[in-house]
Amino acid sequence: MPATRPTKLSDSEISAALAELPPSTWTIAQGKLHREYRFADFVAAFGFMTGAALVAQAMDHHPEWFNVWNTVRVDLSTHDAGGITALDFKLARAMEDLAARQPGK
Repeated sequence: MPATRPTKLSDSEISAALAELPPSTWTIAQGKLHREYRFADFVAAFGFMTGAALVAQAMDHHPEWFNVWNTVRVDLSTHDAGGITALDFKLARAMEDLAARQPGK
C-alpha cells in the first residue's frame, strides 16, 4: 500500500507552524516556506547541504535550494499537495537542527 502523502495546510495552520520555528527565520515567499542561511564559509554551507540532503532523501522530500559561497537559500513546498504541508515544516525543523551544528553558525 502506498504511503499517504500530506495535505496542504490552511493559512492558519501555516501561521501556527511558523510560530513554532525560531523567530525571524522562516517566512512564506511565493507560496513556499522560505529561509536563507549564512555560514562561516563555503565548506560550512556545503556541510549543511550535505546533511540536509541525507535527511531529505530519507524523508523522500526534497528542497528547492540555491548556494553561493556561504549562503544557502531554501524553499520548501510539497508539489503533489499543491502547497505547504506538515512535511515541509518537518524538514525545516531538521534543517534548523543541522544548521545549529555547523561551525561558525
